[in-house]
Amino acid sequence: MGEAVSAPSDQFVQSLARGLAVIRAFDADHQEMTLSEVATRTELTRATARRFLHTLVELGYMRTDGRLFALTPLVLQLGYSYLSAQRLPELAQPFLEDLSHREGESTSMAILDGTDIVYLARIHTRRIISVGISPGTRFPAHATSMGRVLLAALPGADLATYFATARLDPLTPRTLTSREAIEAELTRVRGQGYAVVDQELEVGLRSLAVPVLGSDGRTLAAINLALSARLEGDGDREAEVQRLVPELRKAAAGIADAARAAGVA
Repeated sequence: MGEAVSAPSDQFVQSLARGLAVIRAFDADHQEMTLSEVATRTELTRATARRFLHTLVELGYMRTDGRLFALTPLVLQLGYSYLSAQRLPELAQPFLEDLSHREGESTSMAILDGTDIVYLARIHTRRIISVGISPGTRFPAHATSMGRVLLAALPGADLATYFATARLDPLTPRTLTSREAIEAELTRVRGQGYAVVDQELEVGLRSLAVPVLGSDGRTLAAINLALSARLEGDGDREAEVQRLVPELRKAAAGIADAARAAGVA
């Protein structure tokens, strides 16, 4: 029997929800779309989708050549006020930079938003993954090391909601896509205090992540190191993980201390 779906409250503005759905329909795989494609992805009628698209064009959030629609950079303002209000990325920056400099690898910080992780900070060294990553970039939580750390910290009810709504799509042949396999991995993450994802997000990419804990023990965010999957032997890979986990934990502890001192956590 499926879970009951809550009815919208009397404060719910359907037109705003539909407009946001139109914006969210555009992503890395759908950078330009026709009216029909937008209507299909949002499950709106063509007439309704047309009104929202042209409203967004007039407001400057969308551009069109008369056939194809695409987002403009103005949409970044919708998230900028949130990111700029978050002190955690600012506090984390020097610790991530130090870790990245010492290890010669890219480092990041992310939080969980629905079924995705959202990057708050990124220190880039060399490109391993084909997609460019910057603050605001989103990836499915189930296929990322930071996502696994953040999911492992969820209360049982929230984790159940996640699995009820998440699309556990395979991103590579190695991606875990069953609830049972992912839950088993989350149990491992809770036990060892870190997550390793080996070529599940992209072939050739290995990632290692740990939590950043608040003063009350809650997981505030996750940080990671992005590594090239260059080591072939299981022993070599495990040795690399065991060497890097303390370095990540040291950076996470520094971020947590800075957050407490600043009254953020």
